[in-house]
Amino acid sequence: MQTSRFEINLNTEYGETMGAVETKKYRNLLAEIGIPEEEIEARIKSVWDTFFYDETERIYHAVGEDMGYLEDTGNNDARTEGMSYGMMMCVQLDKKEEFDRIWKWSKTYMYMDEGENEGYFAWSCKTDGTKNAYGPAPDGEEFYAMALFFASNRWGDGEGIFEYSREAKEILRAALHKGENGRLGAAMWNRDNAQILFVPGCPHTDPSYHLPHFYDLFALWAYEEDRPFWKRAAQASREYLAKACHPVTGLNPEYANFDGTPFKKQLPWGNMGTFFSDAYRTAANIGLDAVWYGEDHGHYAAPLRMMKFFGTDLEAVRCAYEVEGTPIQRPVLHPVGLVATIAQSALAVPYSDDPDSDFAIARKWVLWFWNQPLRKGVRRYYDNCLYIFALLALSGRYRAW
Repeated sequence: MQTSRFEINLNTEYGETMGAVETKKYRNLLAEIGIPEEEIEARIKSVWDTFFYDETERIYHAVGEDMGYLEDTGNNDARTEGMSYGMMMCVQLDKKEEFDRIWKWSKTYMYMDEGENEGYFAWSCKTDGTKNAYGPAPDGEEFYAMALFFASNRWGDGEGIFEYSREAKEILRAALHKGENGRLGAAMWNRDNAQILFVPGCPHTDPSYHLPHFYDLFALWAYEEDRPFWKRAAQASREYLAKACHPVTGLNPEYANFDGTPFKKQLPWGNMGTFFSDAYRTAANIGLDAVWYGEDHGHYAAPLRMMKFFGTDLEAVRCAYEVEGTPIQRPVLHPVGLVATIAQSALAVPYSDDPDSDFAIARKWVLWFWNQPLRKGVRRYYDNCLYIFALLALSGRYRAW
């Protein structure tokens, strides 16, 4: 049943829109293009079973009686990115046991309770829990906090580390206030421009870390004294995303300066001012923001520009690009993830049954995604995380609980 074609109004006049967080009506774009609900349900179940429990292809591994981790299969480690992603998947699909296992593993092995980064989570650990590094990655912290708030709202708070709402508030307090009043370390957000940082204290950001639809909810549920900042961060990120996405191609860099321009400094791990792996997530985030809030600050047009840039030939997604569209002789590491994120970004394109409309372009990408199976093999972790999020979002099942 196609019930969601007109559930979001993508009006470009700020403040005149109403998203699903308020209406509780989540767009099911897969149903809009004619995919039966029973097929959607079957796909979600199959993907969950594969990702979490298939002996050959799973990412998730239970540990003992009450813990579990998600493995980055390309690097043989557990990362706060994947752990917090796993928790978000679990709360969206009402999988409390797996959620609690992942959270306990995170708190047991990744959380740092002393030193410069006290209050943060080590971004990478060996699968036995040994820390590979003692620095955090802010995208992990923001997903941890959001997943924990949703768990509190969906299942209720428990005791100790399972008092989800308190744990979320403490993560956000550390992320904002490290380095203040003699406290060791550095914050994860620039307090002046309200932008998230690539790592605490650094002078640049990562566009794919900008999640304004999370920050609007943090503004409701964080410690009261921090709520005005989160409201400011939501607006700052929407405005930032409009600048970071190229006005012609819609592409954005992996790392960027605070004005949205690509971060050009050569780093030991490469040139991060190009459209490559991290950058794919930005379009997907814009799509989800369009559904949850529908508050367009110019960023909702970027996904369609990207679809038009890549055109109708999937071979165009096989290499990296400069943001202005120049191809780079660097093969894509995560082609399934790229298709998934572009498909999810179709949520920013209003429905139309006109075969010559912008939605007709978006529909092609959603069908390409729907006909694409989960990735297999060593590099499957990142691709399949993005695949699951796209599947949940496009089916109306990625919700603000």
